[in-house]
Amino acid sequence: MIPAIFLDKDGTLIPDIPYNVDPDRITLSDGAEIALRSFHNSGYKLIVISNQSGVARGYFPEIALAKVEQRLRTLLNEIPLTGFYYCPHHPQGSIIEYAIDCNCRKPKPGLILQAAQTHHIDLARSWMIGDILNDVEAGRNAGCKTILIDNGNETEWIRSPQRSPHHKVSNLLEAAQIINASYVLPRSLS
Repeated sequence: MIPAIFLDKDGTLIPDIPYNVDPDRITLSDGAEIALRSFHNSGYKLIVISNQSGVARGYFPEIALAKVEQRLRTLLNEIPLTGFYYCPHHPQGSIIEYAIDCNCRKPKPGLILQAAQTHHIDLARSWMIGDILNDVEAGRNAGCKTILIDNGNETEWIRSPQRSPHHKVSNLLEAAQIINASYVLPRSLS
């Protein structure tokens, strides 16, 4: 079992451009490449966990997300992305097959749990990083430690113990400092 860094996409890994699936408009957030390289070098698997309700709302087809994933992999260059998981659903969606209340839409932990099972992830040693409290809640519900990037994207501020991040930072570089400072080698390697 290995640890992972679960990353929200919009507003965390890349700047938030609502419902954007145009690869030419996708860039990494400031410091993201350095932070992700440090996570990878510390032995973490990197996995994107993203709500993509634009599919359910009819803004773009689900197939468009394949180009988004490819663009992220290109931008990350030699930093391997272990997985790219997304939820295309929204209960109030206009596309009937996607207009459901699912278990994969954050704040529910379904995508994290699916990724953990597929990639043999130790959730207790893993982290969820996101820019809204739904990301924090999903991470906590999955058993991960959590970091909120407080960049102004959270608008609801509905508080509860499950929505309280373990740490709050301004960007991914600060998150990397916290995570890398707390990293403990597995017993078999120490």
